Amino acid sequence: MPVTQYKKVEKEFADRIGTALRRVWAAILGLFKYIMQKGKQRFTVMLIPHSEKKIFNFQISFFTLIFVTFTLCIVLVGFFLLAANFTFTNESITKVSQERDTNAATLQSLKDEISGIRKAGKGFKARMDTLMQLLGNQDYAAAGTGGPAITFSGPEETVPGNLKELSDLKSMTSLMENSLDPLEEIGKVLSTYKDLLVETPTLWPLKGATGNITTRYGWTIHPFTKKGYLHTGIDIAWGPGTPVEATATGKVVQIGYTEDLGNFVVIQHKYGFYTKYAHLNGFATSVGKQVNRGDTVGYLGSTGLSTGPHLHYEVRLGSSYVDPMKFLSIKSDLAYVKAGARNGQ
Repeated sequence: MPVTQYKKVEKEFADRIGTALRRVWAAILGLFKYIMQKGKQRFTVMLIPHSEKKIFNFQISFFTLIFVTFTLCIVLVGFFLLAANFTFTNESITKVSQERDTNAATLQSLKDEISGIRKAGKGFKARMDTLMQLLGNQDYAAAGTGGPAITFSGPEETVPGNLKELSDLKSMTSLMENSLDPLEEIGKVLSTYKDLLVETPTLWPLKGATGNITTRYGWTIHPFTKKGYLHTGIDIAWGPGTPVEATATGKVVQIGYTEDLGNFVVIQHKYGFYTKYAHLNGFATSVGKQVNRGDTVGYLGSTGLSTGPHLHYEVRLGSSYVDPMKFLSIKSDLAYVKAGARNGQ
């Protein structure tokens, strides 16, 4: 294409673009003039009262009317948004307040529980201190009730203010941790005691019966000779035929009869203990038989020199007689209580 022709086409295109832009600009200016013309138009607003008073009227432009209407819309929308936000905020505050009251009540309950735990912990520590001293723990013997093996620090001295309960929990945790070794030691002692309990005469000799102690161990007046003598055991009166049980595991070493004691059974136990069951009206074992704690060895009767059905029960350590009440698993002042209650059954 020749250069002159190209320039001509380019000029025509530019003229068309310029003409189109001028038309658009003219249209915009025309619209703006129209809006301004309409906006400047005024409206007369008249307020006519029912009475004969003067009529009130005022003029307002179209632009002013649009501005006032737009402002009122914004105010109304803002009012509804604020009202909705106020309602939501009020509900949130109410909910938070309820949760706060609930949490406060829960916190108070936790404080009360922690206070109770703290009191129980102090009692536990005191009993542990006493028990460990009785078991011969050297640390406790040297340190007294404030021994280092178990510590329970007071929160008043460690954490002030509102963290008192937290300090209580820390103290209880420390107490529990420091109690593990002493409890293990106590467990070993109790395990040994359990074996010792089975092999020493600590069981009440009447099986499932109450029994009344009519004569205790010691010096007393003989019911037949009326002279003073050493009563080497205890007499337990009850109905004839009541089963008599071995008070500890052992071996039957003697069964016999004497004018004083009537039918009797002697059992040898560990650690040098012997027990004798006399005035029986029948036997339930034999010489040489190994019996367990609680096995029936005879039946309560009134054989020999007796004022009525009763069991004469003796405990001997080596060659010396001892008071059976020291070994029975009951207190002497509870001798009239049912045997099952005495033995924790």
